[in-house]
Amino acid sequence: GRLIQSIICSSILRLTFFTIGNSYNAIMGSGILGLSYAMANTGIVLFLILLTCIALLSCYSVHLLLRSAGVVGIRAYEQLGLRAFGQPGKIIAAVIITLHNIGAMSSYLFIVKYELPLVIQAFLGQTTGSDDWFMNGNYLIIIVTVIIILPLALMKHLGYLGYTSGFSLSCMVFFLSAVIYKKFNIPCPLEVFWNHSSAAAPEDACTPKLFTINQQTAYTVPILAFAFVCHPEVLPIYTELRNPTKRRMQNIGNVSVLGMFTMYFFTAIFGYLTYYGNTEPELLHTYSLVDPLDTLILCVRLAVLVAVTLTVPVVLFPIRRAILQLLFPEKPFHWLRHIAIAACLLAAVNLLVIFVPNIRDIFGITGATTAPTLIFILPGLFYIRIIPTDQEPLCSRPKIQAACFAALGFIFMTMSMTFIGIDWTSGGEGRSLGGH
Repeated sequence: GRLIQSIICSSILRLTFFTIGNSYNAIMGSGILGLSYAMANTGIVLFLILLTCIALLSCYSVHLLLRSAGVVGIRAYEQLGLRAFGQPGKIIAAVIITLHNIGAMSSYLFIVKYELPLVIQAFLGQTTGSDDWFMNGNYLIIIVTVIIILPLALMKHLGYLGYTSGFSLSCMVFFLSAVIYKKFNIPCPLEVFWNHSSAAAPEDACTPKLFTINQQTAYTVPILAFAFVCHPEVLPIYTELRNPTKRRMQNIGNVSVLGMFTMYFFTAIFGYLTYYGNTEPELLHTYSLVDPLDTLILCVRLAVLVAVTLTVPVVLFPIRRAILQLLFPEKPFHWLRHIAIAACLLAAVNLLVIFVPNIRDIFGITGATTAPTLIFILPGLFYIRIIPTDQEPLCSRPKIQAACFAALGFIFMTMSMTFIGIDWTSGGEGRSLGGH
């Protein structure tokens, strides 16, 4: 009896670790590289306020989803759409999840496209790029996709990816440690940033700003929102828990969001306090300006590359599920469909990353539209429609809160789109910002 008990205990613990690993992985995207830049454009206090708000809203959103799923015993985001608004609801949910995750997968492969040649270059000890095929990001993403991502994406269940999720998480912790170490190692002001201009570094070049507002501040809220989108993955992860209870999954969601909040804040603040106003939209790129052959940063690059490569299959699962729900709703599992959908999706994302020169513009749009829809609008609407009125009438406090939450999403979307539109028309530098 004791033996069985300990086996059950250890497997529950392992599954919970997998689950937390998977939900960390679902939340943590390439957005972590843009957080220091976001802080440079808001100031420390404003950044902390925005980060806290979005983390709390993200937890509330998970609560709404779990309540709606609990009432009807459904474990898929698209099925909640079907239950709330019939077939149109299901189609809208599936399309939005697909668009959002294709944006996320593209951002991961874009990191591979830009960072892998730099890693190879550092291994070869070169300080400038060359025209060799193995230094061409486009060839490299195809190789990485075929050799690493496709085999992982062909797994039948998400649970096995808990191992890779745990590994990705440790890569990100390593990234954070390196950022903190470098903060105390890189002097300020750095000559690199002032060499090209005859002027000396300004007096306040090394003083942190608490509040600052400029044209780029508008991008901060979208960056932070993308950094916390994990909602399509919440329900499948919920299904894979041994004894799924709403409370347990909510706790896992809260722990994940809290962990990410801490990592995001420390990454942002130490990155920002290293370069202050000179922080670039992609933090790793700022380090390579200082020393292209730095060994520590080379290892960090490798860690980030491994983490984003391993996250692509985790993101691919909900897209494949959405496509299966739409096109083959009643069909049983079939390997041929399973493999074909994964192959087609990866081929499409590869083409997107190869042929679209400034994929950041696509992020601007998908990020400012799909992120608020998945975090705010749909969970709020699902809750209002699914929770029976005899349990909670339309005028009850929870439903009014859910309605305000959905309205907040619409406001957020309109504002983000307006600011991004203004920035594009004025040809601003905000174009260099990535999403999740």
